[in-house]
Amino acid sequence: MNITQEKINDLNAVVKIKIAPEDYTEKVEKSIKEQAKKANLPGFRKGMVPAAHIKKMYGRSILVEEINNLLSETLNKHLTDNKVDILGQPLPVLDDTKEFKWDFTDEFEFDYELGLAPEVDVNITSKNKFTKYDVKADEDTLAARIKNIRKSYGKMTNPEVSAEDDVLYAELTQLSADGSVFEGGINHTGSIRLDQVTDKKILKSLVGLKKDDVVELDVQGAFDKNEVIIAKLLNIGEEDAKDLQSKFSITVKNVNRLEEADLNPEFFDKLFGEGAVTDEAGFTAKITEEVEGMFNQDADRKLQNDIYTSLLESVKMELPDKFLRKWLKATNEKLTEQELAEGYEDFAKNLKWTLIENKIIKDNSIEIKYEEVFHTAKQRLDAQFRMYSPSPMPEDQLAQYTATFLKEKDNANRIFDEVKALKVFDYIQSAATIDQKEIAYNKFIELK
Repeated sequence: MNITQEKINDLNAVVKIKIAPEDYTEKVEKSIKEQAKKANLPGFRKGMVPAAHIKKMYGRSILVEEINNLLSETLNKHLTDNKVDILGQPLPVLDDTKEFKWDFTDEFEFDYELGLAPEVDVNITSKNKFTKYDVKADEDTLAARIKNIRKSYGKMTNPEVSAEDDVLYAELTQLSADGSVFEGGINHTGSIRLDQVTDKKILKSLVGLKKDDVVELDVQGAFDKNEVIIAKLLNIGEEDAKDLQSKFSITVKNVNRLEEADLNPEFFDKLFGEGAVTDEAGFTAKITEEVEGMFNQDADRKLQNDIYTSLLESVKMELPDKFLRKWLKATNEKLTEQELAEGYEDFAKNLKWTLIENKIIKDNSIEIKYEEVFHTAKQRLDAQFRMYSPSPMPEDQLAQYTATFLKEKDNANRIFDEVKALKVFDYIQSAATIDQKEIAYNKFIELK
């Protein structure tokens, strides 16, 4: 057997593999004998089928299978032994001029294209500067959060006249272009949340309504063409909601208002446990801590995105783009040319970032241990379970769920990649200069 590699340029190469009969004959004969022992054919006792008969009937398919196995083993060994760092997988070069007889005397030659990984130079120093924001709750954001929490624990009332945050329980009837009822059109009784109405003029027309009042509503204008909200309101599909142009007559059946819960010990105990909070100041402090914790998760994500963007711009590398496009098409048969053209830039960015990550891990001997993957997976599952039950799952049961979760290869790979990314970002932050800056949330969101 002979294998050679021809370098086309720094990013592309071709591997040529030549296979002679002496390279495959023994493997093929052994496979034929094994098949003969297992074969169950009419006219022969099981396990007594002559090898010559198997060779005559199935010899060519066995030869093809053994040649493919030999190619795969040889190519992988060549790449490993020679430390060839490739992107994607080798692609066979199709050559219509080569015709094989597959008669057990052939000399085979196969060529494979390789996309070579570029050299990556990543040097993080104190000259790399980033800003880590300490996000504080501004008055309006905090007030809105407190209002939502109080409403979540409040009680429903039915005022006579509607206000901006109320819900109108109303019958909605589809109208024709001339304002008459559209025969056979949509007629549904549902709840119109006024806090979801984005158009101020339309919102004003819905404030001050009483039971049995009738007004006209432009649903597309009211909800800024949000097909999800419109579909739910009218009990129709989202595609139908997207294309809907009609206005509606609404007849108010009832006005519903969710009153805010009183700030008293009973309310505090429901939220935080008995005696944890005893007054309004303590309540406000707790909510402030909660929202600022969420804000600073956003700040961490922004810092990571800033690092990602900066390094993608500063670390110069080229990719074997032509090869990668061909590889993507070869491994995704349903991928259209338009999808490839639209998605390739994002694919290339993610690939470049992976190369940067791998270089940082290699240069700094960063290890990712199973215990870290297990711990992260357990945290994610714990957070997921808490969405459905406020009571924490017993530790031993959670650990068992985590072990089962990580047995799925896709789950394990996803959590591994998450831990890998976090460790790389931690290293970058330790090597770079991170400036701390306090900022109000309403100013922080303007930075995004």
